Amino acid sequence: MKLFSLLGVAVYFSLAGMAGLVAQPMGGQGNSTEGLHGFNLGNALEAPQEGKWGVTLKEEYFAAIAQKGFHLLRIPISWPAHAKMEAPYTIDPAFFQRVDWALAQAKTNHLVAIVDFHHYGQLQENPASQKERYLAIWKQVAEHYQAEPDTVYFELLNEPSGKLDAVTWNQLLVKALAVVRATNPTRTVVVGGVQWNSIGALAKLDLPDNDRNLLVTFHYYDPMKFTHQGASWMSGSKEWMGTTWQGTEAERQKVDQDMDKAAAWGKEHHRPIFMGEFGSFEKGDMESRTRWTKYVVQSADAHGFPWTYWEFCSGFGAYNPVTNQWREPLLEALQSPAKQ
Repeated sequence: MKLFSLLGVAVYFSLAGMAGLVAQPMGGQGNSTEGLHGFNLGNALEAPQEGKWGVTLKEEYFAAIAQKGFHLLRIPISWPAHAKMEAPYTIDPAFFQRVDWALAQAKTNHLVAIVDFHHYGQLQENPASQKERYLAIWKQVAEHYQAEPDTVYFELLNEPSGKLDAVTWNQLLVKALAVVRATNPTRTVVVGGVQWNSIGALAKLDLPDNDRNLLVTFHYYDPMKFTHQGASWMSGSKEWMGTTWQGTEAERQKVDQDMDKAAAWGKEHHRPIFMGEFGSFEKGDMESRTRWTKYVVQSADAHGFPWTYWEFCSGFGAYNPVTNQWREPLLEALQSPAKQ
C-alpha cells in the first residue's frame, strides 16, 4: 500500500479513537492490519436470500461491534446467487444497493470491511465452465467499488475446495487479481489457499511476486470434533457431541504449533497473515467454547495476526439477536489480551 494510503488509514483510525494501531510491513510496503480484530457478518448476505438463514443485517449490529472496540468486518457475500447465468452475468442492482448499504454502515462506524466472495458451488464443481462468469462478476464488483476508501478490502474467494485444486486455483487467482487491479491497483486483496483455506494448504499457494498488496488468509476450526459438534451440515457430527476443550498443555501446544506454521509461511514468503475465520458451534458447552476461543485469540495475537471471528449472531455467534445482548463469556474471550 502506498505511503499516502497508509497514512490515510492511520488518520481514519485516529478519528475512530484507535490511533494506537501499529503499521506493519507488507512485503516492503506499508500495511496496518496487525491489531485489527472483528467479526464475520455470517448467514446474511451469503445466504441465497438475506434472512433465509435467520440473519438480516441491522444498523445496530455495526454500532454494537464498534462500541466494543472491534474494527474489522468480513462480510460474506454470495454474488453468484444474484448474478445472471448468461453473459454478461449482470449482478442485480438491488443487491448491489444492499451491499452498498452494508459498506456505508461499516464506514459510519469506522470499521474496515472485507468484501468476501462467498459460496460458489458451481465453481468448485466445474471450474472450467464457471471461470468466465467468476471473472465477470469480479469485474463488476471491482468497478462498482473502485472509489471506496482503502478501508474496504476485497477477498477473491472463500475456501476454495472440490475440483478447484491448487494448480487450478493458482491459475485462476492470477486472472482474478488482474481483473481487480485494472480498476483497483492499490487495494488490499485477501487470498487464501485450497482445502477450505487450511493452514496446511498454504504450502500450495502460489502468488504473483509483483503484487505485494495481498493479505493471505487461513481458517481455523481445530479440533473439528469440538468446534463442529452437532452441526447439521457435518456428517457424523452428532457422534461428536459432548467433546470438550479443557485447555491442557497438549491442546494449547497444538494451537500454537498451527499458528507457528502459518507465521513461518508468511515470514518465508514475506506476506502478512490473516485468520479470516475461527469459532465453535453452539452445541458445545460454553465453558469449553470460551476457553478455546480465548486461547486461539491469544495465540493469534501473539503471532501478530489480524482476525475475524465466525460469526457475529448465528450458530457460532457472540451476540444474541433475539435479546440484542452479547454472550458475555465469548465477548470476554474475544477481548482477552495477547498471552505473554
